[in-house]
Amino acid sequence: MGPVEIGVASIILVVLLIYCGLYVPIALGAVSVLGVWLMRDRLDLAINLLTVSVGDAVSDYNFATIPLFMMMGLIVSKVGIGRDVYDVANDAFRRIRGGLGMGTVAANALFASVTGSSIASASVFTRVSMPEMNRLKYGKRFSVGVVAGSSVLGMLIPPSVMMIIYAFVAEQSVGHMFLAGLIPGVLLAVCFCLGIVLMAHFMPGFVGGTVDDTVGPQFSMLQKLRKLMPVLVLVVSVLGGIYGGVVTATEAGALGALLALIIGLVRRALGWRDLWDVFVEAGYISATLLFLIIAANMYSRMLGIAGVPTAFGEWLTGMNFGLTELIVVYVIVLIIAGTVLDTASIILIAAPLFMTAVVGFGGDLVWFGVVTVIGAEIGLLTPPLGLSVFTVKSAIDDPSITLWDIFAGAFPFALIMLLVLIAVIAFPSLSLALI
Repeated sequence: MGPVEIGVASIILVVLLIYCGLYVPIALGAVSVLGVWLMRDRLDLAINLLTVSVGDAVSDYNFATIPLFMMMGLIVSKVGIGRDVYDVANDAFRRIRGGLGMGTVAANALFASVTGSSIASASVFTRVSMPEMNRLKYGKRFSVGVVAGSSVLGMLIPPSVMMIIYAFVAEQSVGHMFLAGLIPGVLLAVCFCLGIVLMAHFMPGFVGGTVDDTVGPQFSMLQKLRKLMPVLVLVVSVLGGIYGGVVTATEAGALGALLALIIGLVRRALGWRDLWDVFVEAGYISATLLFLIIAANMYSRMLGIAGVPTAFGEWLTGMNFGLTELIVVYVIVLIIAGTVLDTASIILIAAPLFMTAVVGFGGDLVWFGVVTVIGAEIGLLTPPLGLSVFTVKSAIDDPSITLWDIFAGAFPFALIMLLVLIAVIAFPSLSLALI
């Protein structure tokens, strides 16, 4: 076999190994070493590939952005800011049928602006919104579906960890990626709310619920401002610092983590045990992502040596594909990959394979990153490995609600995401207008 054939065979082998349950970084690393070994007939070259990939991933200064923003999000989750945001959002929408669902979406959008993690959002709002929805007799599937569906906003609205990972892979500005995700993120939140209004009108049995003017506390403007002040401080300091050119993305992550820590101490909501848990979880997540980035870096280098990206671009040219056809194929790949892979793995594996072709067809890599993140987000809601769905299930602790109930409840929101993705593909200015 020639190098290209070995590269194509490696893609098939990686897919098979992942479907068989092998840990994704191990599958990528092992196949990368095997592929270089077969192409060059020298094991030492394959081992050197591993060494260079580890060095490049660990020494990249931009990677420090991930644990810092992750730490900020974890601290924010610990200190009860999610509860305050939900109270304000709930108060704003409670008089509308389906209003608690809309309040959950709005709260998730605000919470996403200081966490950057869909998993954190799903965990927090499952515990916060579900009791109120159950009390007002909202549909069981709708209740869990709106929490799982709206939690994906954390992957798109800045600061987003997935945007940082894509920027790392595509060698794009983190600040530009954050700006690119802002309009699509807000658009997705608005579409979720409109979707809830339509579901409440045409599918009242699915949504359920009652309109109750006495639901939840009613706050004055001063009380709302006090509850939202921590979020406003973090957003202005972190995102304002990046966009204003005052701090780099990495420095903004450090600033956000420090401010979140100060807020937790001032509110007396962060004990030593909580702080230790934050450090351990942030370290665990960062180590997991670093291992994945190292393996994906190895695999990309192996495919580059095999000439697969170039051959793939030439094949597309021979098929008379344009940019639109290419993106359609790419989105299908993302959705299929989402059935078995987490978002970070999809970004690290699929994006590099298509990047060369996208640039060759005149596509913008920042816009392509937004398409990638939204497409990969859909995988958070699709079986069998919808991570947001599993997070909601673990946080509910209610045996009467099955995984199928959550997947079924999240399905309308996955369709809305697909419609927004089509709009972003059709109108790249939605991603690029603020850059």
